[in-house]
Amino acid sequence: MGSSPKAVLEGGPSDLSQRIVPITPPGIELRVPHDGGYERFRATPRRRDTTEGSLPVYEWFEHIEH
Repeated sequence: MGSSPKAVLEGGPSDLSQRIVPITPPGIELRVPHDGGYERFRATPRRRDTTEGSLPVYEWFEHIEH
């Protein structure tokens, strides 16, 4: 069985603990818990080569509070 799909996060707070994250299910938007709220990322058409292979890039667009 294969591993979960992953994405690279671009932009947003510099202190995010991870920049390669699982995306379940893959879609157009992703919310990452951070600093009492969520950082929101949108899928882009770009891909980036990483140590885990070529992954889709999601770029930051907003922080929302809980």
